[in-house]
Amino acid sequence: MNASPPALDSADTAIPVSSPSSKPVNFLRAVLALGVGGFAIGTGEFVIMGLLPEVASDIDVSIPQAGHVISAYALGVVVGAPVLAVLAAGWGRRALLIALMAVFAAGNFASAMAPGYLSLNLLRFATGLPHGTYFGVAALVAATLAPPGRRARAVGLVMLGLTGATLVGVPIAAWLGQLFGWRAAFVFVGVIALVAVVLLRRDVPDIAAAAGASPWRELGALKRKQVWFTLGISAIGFGGMFAVFSYIKPTLTEVAHLSVHNVPFVLALFGLGMVTGNIVGSRMADKSLMRTIAGVLVYAVLVLALFTFAAQHVVTAAIGVFLIGTTVAIGPALQIRLMDVAGDAQTLAAALNHSAFNMANALGAWLGGVAISAGLGWTSTGWVGALLALAGIGIFGWGVMSARADARRRPQVAAYEGSAG
Repeated sequence: MNASPPALDSADTAIPVSSPSSKPVNFLRAVLALGVGGFAIGTGEFVIMGLLPEVASDIDVSIPQAGHVISAYALGVVVGAPVLAVLAAGWGRRALLIALMAVFAAGNFASAMAPGYLSLNLLRFATGLPHGTYFGVAALVAATLAPPGRRARAVGLVMLGLTGATLVGVPIAAWLGQLFGWRAAFVFVGVIALVAVVLLRRDVPDIAAAAGASPWRELGALKRKQVWFTLGISAIGFGGMFAVFSYIKPTLTEVAHLSVHNVPFVLALFGLGMVTGNIVGSRMADKSLMRTIAGVLVYAVLVLALFTFAAQHVVTAAIGVFLIGTTVAIGPALQIRLMDVAGDAQTLAAALNHSAFNMANALGAWLGGVAISAGLGWTSTGWVGALLALAGIGIFGWGVMSARADARRRPQVAAYEGSAG
């Protein structure tokens, strides 16, 4: 993780359009189509966090047990991202994106019909499988189409679908869930996913896989230390947001004494924070990638720790929820960092970033549930989150030192090989 990683211009990751006679690409329409897919996925991933009490009541389990549904989805992403990215290495990008979104739509419709705890967990696991590969491939396509020097902002536009979902999609789905039952929320997500399929087919260019793409070449990403350091930051350092947000509804109603009818408005504040963080973070990453990663991690420690106190009152709790949402600013920076250190294994590395984010989801939700079940109270999730962000800082520092040590060794190795020759 050297301070000045070799930059990859959009041309470096260019993926050829399959036919020279293809019509000119409208960048904004293509990114919008990619973003609608992200909007569907973001709504499906986060809406359950605002409906845990309803789910728990309907399938007759405790709220922490209902939180396992969140972890099941996240684990599906963890498994699906590397497996599908490797198996589909040679697929055309548009066809792959459409297939992934169709599977996601089917998974949500099936989740709406789950009869109980076990079936719901299994279906949420299956629904999560396309998540990471979709975002990884979408980010690569956006970066390829982006003007020079604006890769992070292009990736941020795709991620804006995900973050925008928390501002618009999640509150609407939560409202539908409270009005018609939590199952209606998943039907809503499935419909959005079908709309995304239509837009992807219409507006995303027919892009072929990179020349020489193969499962074995993609697996080469796993040999690179800096890929693992970056994934470690995503999987652990980003877990704090999920530790708090997974249990945000009972925290707001039980600690801040917020009316259940006003919860969707606070969820919208979280979404506004995510949109703000995504926009600001992507711009910061284009200017100084490594400083952005380090700075957001430090910021996350402070925001998450302060939430344990802010949660005591409605107004400060709402502000705290907004600020926690802004910690998603690290997302575009980590995505670009992986593109910079992955070499020619771009697809797997890009997909693994979202696998790591959902490991953070699973880890944060699980550790938050452990703290609550241990009797530490709903606000203990803030301390759990702060510790996870602090661990992310440690991984970042370890990665920087490792990169500097490797940089010092390279001239020595080159000099030795030259003298031996």
